[in-house]
Formats: sequence, structure tokens, C-alpha cells
Amino acid sequence: MQLDLDSVTVRYPGPRGTRAAVDGVSLHLGAGQIGVLIGPSGCGKTSLLRAVAGLERCTDGRIVMGDRLLAG
Repeated sequence: MQLDLDSVTVRYPGPRGTRAAVDGVSLHLGAGQIGVLIGPSGCGKTSLLRAVAGLERCTDGRIVMGDRLLAG
């Protein structure tokens, strides 16, 4: 099953408005492909995975798995 992320943004509220944990991430994984997220602490890896799992709300962009729109 393929996974498509198109300009996904996840924002969290803060003391001075919202801040983007993930800002405009796009990714395509075809059926059978394996993807890896790497980066320093606090760069948004977990927030992006939580958005794909449906545990965080995307403020912009869309997430599609196969033919099913998960967020957008």
C-alpha cells in the first residue's frame, strides 16, 4: 500500500501563537518501499508519525494511504 504526504503541516499552540512542529513535508512511499525518518531531537519526526497515525491533526496538507484520504 502506498503512502503520500503532500505539504503536511502540524502546529501546536504556544504562549505567542502557534508554532509548526512539521512544516510543509512531502513524501511518497510506494507499495513495498521502506522509509526512514532521521534528524535531530525536536525536528518533528514523532509529530509527523503521529499525524500519519491519526493521533495529531494536520493543520495543512493531506495524507493519503492507498486510495483512502486520512487527513486533508
